[in-house]
Amino acid sequence: MKAPKQYPIDRVVYPIQKFIQQEKSGGIVLGISVVLALILANSPWAAAYFHFFEQPLGFQFNGSAYLTYSLHHWINDGLMSVFFFVVGLELKREIVGGALANPRNALLPIGAALGGMVVPALIYFMFNSSGAVSSGWGIPMATDIAFALGVLFLLGNKIPLSLKIFLTALAIVDDLGAVLVIAFFYTSDISIMNLLIGLLFLLIMYIGNRMGVRSLIFYAVLGILGVWTAFLLSGVHATIAAVLAAFTIPADVRIKEHLYLAKIQDYLKRFKAIDPNEQSPTLTEAQLHVLEAVRKDTDAAIPPLQRLEHAMHPFVTFIIIPIFALANAGIDIAIDTDQLFNTHVALGVALGLLVGKVVGVVGFTLLLVKLKIAPFPEGMNLKNLFGLGFLAAIGFTMSLFITSLAFTDEAYMVQAKIGIFVASIIGGIVGYSILSRATKKA
Repeated sequence: MKAPKQYPIDRVVYPIQKFIQQEKSGGIVLGISVVLALILANSPWAAAYFHFFEQPLGFQFNGSAYLTYSLHHWINDGLMSVFFFVVGLELKREIVGGALANPRNALLPIGAALGGMVVPALIYFMFNSSGAVSSGWGIPMATDIAFALGVLFLLGNKIPLSLKIFLTALAIVDDLGAVLVIAFFYTSDISIMNLLIGLLFLLIMYIGNRMGVRSLIFYAVLGILGVWTAFLLSGVHATIAAVLAAFTIPADVRIKEHLYLAKIQDYLKRFKAIDPNEQSPTLTEAQLHVLEAVRKDTDAAIPPLQRLEHAMHPFVTFIIIPIFALANAGIDIAIDTDQLFNTHVALGVALGLLVGKVVGVVGFTLLLVKLKIAPFPEGMNLKNLFGLGFLAAIGFTMSLFITSLAFTDEAYMVQAKIGIFVASIIGGIVGYSILSRATKKA
């Protein structure tokens, strides 16, 4: 069999595709974006860097301005809604047929995630129980799935698959918890009318799902122009709309696997029986008809939910999250020590992540195992459980996002970000070291 024809562009595209397909690549790109943001924020171009994200951006119609927000606001409420939409798709997939589908298998990561949310919030609240700083209790509750899994995948095949599944399920449940926290505790004054309009569009999307509508354009138009815009205007954070919209995307298929296999085999026989046009590099009409039928049936054999998730994941990982990091990770590190510690925000966030996550994840997991509610996954032991607990302390993207919702005071935001950076760096290094040593001994 002849190998596919190679073109010069393949030499450029192939290494990029290979990099994107690696699990650790998202964490690497995110890390580079964070470093770049810190460099810009502490360079001679710092003023221009900060000013750039404060530029107003909106729409004009008949001389009137609509939806005019700063570029920073559009990134946090617009681009991050796409991120949360993919989170919603992942959540639904895991619930329908993934690690959260079997209640018994899901109990341990769910319990670990709950512990990893409750204990950090309590630790933060111990240090910041009153005043404006108290609203930051949600910051240390979140785990950054891209960074955490990126560090885990640096260890390669030395890590048992069960640990990767456990951390993925934990992080996804953690994301769901963060979404609920944002919905109930970080939502401004609500416009009931706009909220009802958004819910009405959601209902139409759900009805479309039940009626068998599989057009992604149908869900995109209603989800963006209907649900997201209405929620944005309602006061409920627009990212919540993205998660709810994701849950209306169909997760079933039109053609079952056994029927698809039979159809493909039939198409292959038909394609093989067609006389090709040897004198031309193009296909014959008969060949085109067969390949078009293959394409249609292949689309029908893939759930729209997974098709969307697969298509959007690289866009979110390599464009949206890095842009978010560039817009939010830039802080002036030449901060006065007295100013940094004139509140306990940095301390509460750092200890909430670094101590609270480890104690919560490890403690709740051991409790469930001790009570025989759920067993340890195969390949997991106490040592690598502690390693996963430290990786869960990497709370970067989601923690920064909640910081932007929790505080309006720039000083508090800087303090929280420093706490996030310190805890995430230490958590990543310690978690990697523990897991690396655990695998060497194994």
